[in-house]
Amino acid sequence: MGLGQNDQPVYIMSVAAQLVNMHPQTLRLYERRGLVIPKRQGKNRLYSQDDIERLLYIQRLTQELGINLAGVEMISQLQSELETLKQGLQRDALTLKRTIEDLG
Repeated sequence: MGLGQNDQPVYIMSVAAQLVNMHPQTLRLYERRGLVIPKRQGKNRLYSQDDIERLLYIQRLTQELGINLAGVEMISQLQSELETLKQGLQRDALTLKRTIEDLG
């Protein structure tokens, strides 16, 4: 599967940090915690537009809503599990639709 336009790694860490008004060390912390995983080119971290949006989302959760990083990690995990379940249900629905069409 190819990368979508928003998945393209385009921003070096310093630019990404400026775009989201965070210190680069904060971005490193979020990477260590698995909250954002930038692409790598050699030693350089490259952030996509999706990564930038993710960082802004984390910023909203922590600064505006007062959620700590453990809470952000839990929310991320639950969102990932929900997306996996959603994809499974979509596959099951497609299979069921095809089965019904084959019978009719």
